[in-house]
Amino acid sequence: MGSNLLTLDKLLRSPAIVSSTKKLFNKRVTNRRYRCDSIGVNLEVVMARRDGRGSAIPITQATNLHSIAPSKRSKVMPGRQRVFGLVGFLALVLLTILCAIPILAQVDDVHVTPRVEPAAPLKPMDEIDPALKTHTKPLKTNVDLVLVPVTITDPMNRLVTGLDQQNFAVYEGKDAQEIRHFSSEDAPVSLGVIFDMSGSMSSKIERAREAVVEFFKTANPQDEFFMITFADKPDEISDFTQSVEDIQGKLVYTIPKGRTALLDAIYLGVSKMRQARYPKKALLIISDGGDNHSRYTEGEIKSLVKEADVLVYAIGIYDRYMSTPEEQLGPALLTDLSELTGGRAFTIDNPNDLADVATKIGIELRNQYVLGYRPKNPTHDGKWRKIKVKLIPPKGLPPLRVYAKTGYYAPSE
Repeated sequence: MGSNLLTLDKLLRSPAIVSSTKKLFNKRVTNRRYRCDSIGVNLEVVMARRDGRGSAIPITQATNLHSIAPSKRSKVMPGRQRVFGLVGFLALVLLTILCAIPILAQVDDVHVTPRVEPAAPLKPMDEIDPALKTHTKPLKTNVDLVLVPVTITDPMNRLVTGLDQQNFAVYEGKDAQEIRHFSSEDAPVSLGVIFDMSGSMSSKIERAREAVVEFFKTANPQDEFFMITFADKPDEISDFTQSVEDIQGKLVYTIPKGRTALLDAIYLGVSKMRQARYPKKALLIISDGGDNHSRYTEGEIKSLVKEADVLVYAIGIYDRYMSTPEEQLGPALLTDLSELTGGRAFTIDNPNDLADVATKIGIELRNQYVLGYRPKNPTHDGKWRKIKVKLIPPKGLPPLRVYAKTGYYAPSE
C-alpha cells in the first residue's frame, strides 16, 4: 500500500500534470471579473430573496441582477464561479488519480506462490519392517462343514445305538467323503411344535395336548421351545422359551375352529428357526389332515425345508375313512417333508397313541448320530447336492434302516 502511494505522488508531481494544472488554474483566475468582497453583498441578496426581509439592496434590484451596471455588478455577483472552478479543478485531479490506479495495480500486483514441500523419498526395501515384507500368498481356509444327523432303526422300528464312525460312509453325488466329525451325544436342541387347531381336531384336542406335554418331558434342561398353532392362519402363541409350563398354559386356552393352513404354519415355523440358539433344530407337526387353506404351495414348502437344515417330524392323526381329498393327501405330504430333512412321519388312527409316539420322537432326537464332512467339491454355485449315508453294520445285526437328509444347497458365495 505504501509503494502505491509513493508512485501516485510521483505521478502527480510529473511535469505534464503540473503544467496542465497550472494552465487551467491561471485561466480560471485570469477570467475572474469579481472580487471576494462581493460575497457579502451576494449573501445579503440571497437572504433577502429567501426571507423577504429588509436588505441593503432592494429585492427588485436583487432579483434583476442583469440591470445593474457592470461597475457595480462586480460588487453584487456572488463568488459561485470561483467555487465552481475550484470544484472542477478537484474533479480533474480526482479523475486523473482514478485513471492512474488501474495502471498502478497492473504494475504493482503482488503474486504469492505457495511453498511446496518436496515429496519424501521412498524407503528402500531394506528399511521396511520385515513383518510387512512378504511374498507369500494370503492364507485362505475352507471352513465349510456339512453336518448330517442320522437315525438308525431295526425292523421293529426301534432305535439302534452304540454304532461307531467306521460303521458309516457318506457320499456326495458319487464321491465318497471323509468323515471329519462324529458324535452320538445328546446335544441341546431348538424345538418348534406346529399344532393343528382346525375344527376337525375338536374330538382329539385333549389327547393332542397330552402328546405335546409328553414330548417336552423328554427335553433336556438346555433345550428351547416355541409353539405355533394353526387353523385358518398360523399363530405364534409362544416365543422361544425353556419353560414347558409356559407353553402348556397357553395351549389350554386354544379352541379348535376353522380350516387347515398347514403349509403356511410350516413356513412360519421354519422362518422362526432362524432365531434358534442351537445348530440342531427340529420341528414337530401334529395334525389330522392335509392342507386346504394355505397361500404357499407344497412345492414351495419342500424347497424351503431343503434349504433350512431343520429336522421335520410329524404325527398324522387320520380317521380310517378319509372323506376329503386333502385328508387323503395328508399322509403323503407329511412323509415327503419329513424324509427330505432326515426326520420321520408317524401315522396313527387312535388318539390314545399320541402321547407314546411323541415320547418316542423326543427320545429319537436324543439318540442320533451326527456326521460331519468337508465337501471335496469346494465350488460355491448354490446348487442342490445329493447326500447318501450308507451303513456298514457289525456282523450279526438284522437289516437296519437309515434316516438322514437327502441333500443340501451349496453356498452361493
